[in-house]
Amino acid sequence: MEIKAIKTELDYNQALKRLEAIFHAPEKTPEGDEAEILSILIEKYEDEHYPIVAPDAIS
Repeated sequence: MEIKAIKTELDYNQALKRLEAIFHAPEKTPEGDEAEILSILIEKYEDEHYPIVAPDAIS
């Protein structure tokens, strides 16, 4: 398991591809731990680069 920060779009796409491959890994296994860490890193990257703006209440 090689975990690194997601800094570029290439890193992001590689992390998504890896998470897709190990998504259903059982908990408390190396792949399960890797999936959990990758999901946290992906979420952080998405929050910074693809923010979701709350809708206007009037709209």
